[in-house]
Amino acid sequence: MTELFKRELNALWHSPWQLALISYIPLIGVLALWWLFSAGLPRQLPVAVVDIDNSQISRMLTRQLAANAVIAPQSYANEAQAIEAMRQTQVYAMVVLPYQLRKDLLTAKQPTIDIRYNSQFLLVGKLLSSQLQLSLAEGLTQIGQQRLLLNGAKKATVDVSLTPITNQTTALFNRNNNYVGFLVPPILIALWQILSMLVFVNSLNQELILHQNRYYLPKQIWALIATKILFYSPIMLLHGGFILLWLYHYLGLPAAGTLVDLVLAQFAMLLALWLIVLVIFTALRDSARSVSFCTALFAPAFAFMGITFPVNDMPLLAQWWRLVMPSSHYIDSHVSVISYGVELPHVLGQISGYWGFLLLLPVIVFFGNKAKDIPRTALTSSSLNQEVSK
Repeated sequence: MTELFKRELNALWHSPWQLALISYIPLIGVLALWWLFSAGLPRQLPVAVVDIDNSQISRMLTRQLAANAVIAPQSYANEAQAIEAMRQTQVYAMVVLPYQLRKDLLTAKQPTIDIRYNSQFLLVGKLLSSQLQLSLAEGLTQIGQQRLLLNGAKKATVDVSLTPITNQTTALFNRNNNYVGFLVPPILIALWQILSMLVFVNSLNQELILHQNRYYLPKQIWALIATKILFYSPIMLLHGGFILLWLYHYLGLPAAGTLVDLVLAQFAMLLALWLIVLVIFTALRDSARSVSFCTALFAPAFAFMGITFPVNDMPLLAQWWRLVMPSSHYIDSHVSVISYGVELPHVLGQISGYWGFLLLLPVIVFFGNKAKDIPRTALTSSSLNQEVSK
């Protein structure tokens, strides 16, 4: 085992790409993604405003939109220009103030204010949808108050007449609606999963033996796999621990539970990830295909975590795909520890949900043993290649 560790360390030292994957690339990726969301909340998002009425009330509503820190209204002459601006992503939403808006409001009619947003930008679209409705509702409430007062209503009963029921929405675990605490942790976990996959699959690809346009595995493949798991698991756990320390100690994001419990959950996630990669590697036995297949499998990890989109509303295929990703199982433990402060027994119960990945072991053994049927000439060429590499 000591010789195998030395061999793995020597292979790592002579592979600049592998060294980059376990050293500075994860750090740069973590810091860059955090920097993108460091503002905490999107501000001054461009919104097209089409003022067809061009009245005092429509201009007041436009000023009401501009008073919202999230919205940056931009005037357009007609609806066609605003729609074209949305298609070219120059604006994220549009508001159409209809003709005779002022007249309809003063005569107690119900005019329609058209609000559209680009749902391809999921979070931006939802944020603008709520903020646009909120800003317009505040402006229209002021007009309603003036109309009721002119009709002789008492000032004390005006607010009750307009809003008999007042709703208050309080985010339990994100009171400031900070996107850093909401989005950055799952994004970094998805990045960490992809980098861990790349590190492991690249290391496995170094063991392939080419003979007559076919790839085989060496006889000692199981010892090599065990060495790689013991070698790379602590390294990737260091990066996972760095993510937790950066978010919940350096940045000071609120954490109700113990981070050590999450490190244990990360270790279980890594083991499940290694098993999936081993199935793909032993089945394909091709470096390019293995990397491509694994990347395609784990690329939508963030979308399938259920953080920005409800899991129950996903298509059935997406829900099955989600179950294959170890990050989807880990995020449940992450949210439980960070938000609810659950203790170790509960985390261990969630980790036990990884048992289904153990069913991959017979598949790995089957493909691995099948790939070890190397012709005698291949063994000779493999030994010569090893001597040349030495």
